[in-house]
Amino acid sequence: MLAGVAIPVLVLLVLSQKSSPLAVVSGPILTLGLMGVGIIAAATAGRFWVGVVLALLNAACLMVLALSLGMQALSHPFSTALAMVIASLSFAARGALFAKTMSDRGWWMALFVVAGEGSVLLIVYAFPGVLPDWFLALLPAQWASIAIQTAITGTGTLAAIPVLIALAGTASTTLLAARVWLRRWPYLLMFTVWLGLSALVYFWYGPMTPSAT
Repeated sequence: MLAGVAIPVLVLLVLSQKSSPLAVVSGPILTLGLMGVGIIAAATAGRFWVGVVLALLNAACLMVLALSLGMQALSHPFSTALAMVIASLSFAARGALFAKTMSDRGWWMALFVVAGEGSVLLIVYAFPGVLPDWFLALLPAQWASIAIQTAITGTGTLAAIPVLIALAGTASTTLLAARVWLRRWPYLLMFTVWLGLSALVYFWYGPMTPSAT
């Protein structure tokens, strides 16, 4: 879980010394915090709710730190909280699935997922446009980043409906798969739902890297 705590804090401290406003990069930073703690905590503890609670606690601390470092007050606090809650549910659900299917080795898979999707978040921030939209539309971490960024620097919940639906859909499907994981059909269902929700995000939302308005 160190990646979900230390890395976002370090990024915030470094960026606070730059001229660009922190709000512009809040989406990927908070997403990294939610994902790093939510997936790994749920996979380690084997409890879905542990991942949700710890992920939201970490995100709240990161938000307080960002505000103390000079980030502007939230224009849409409800939309921001809603995006973070739904994202934490989605991330913790994956951690719970890893714990159920891989027992005490589930946290290794969680660590791999966090490293992979976290790297993409950092690449998208550092080199916007280098990765194609169709690829980014496949990643739940990017969905969460879009939802949070839109809530903080955009127009709020309505503009992020596709990605919020996608996050909620993956959360519910993953929890179902974790509950009945010994059967074969949940995995086919998960794969089908993931592709369908990725298509929803890609064709409905449009750009995968929203900018501040």
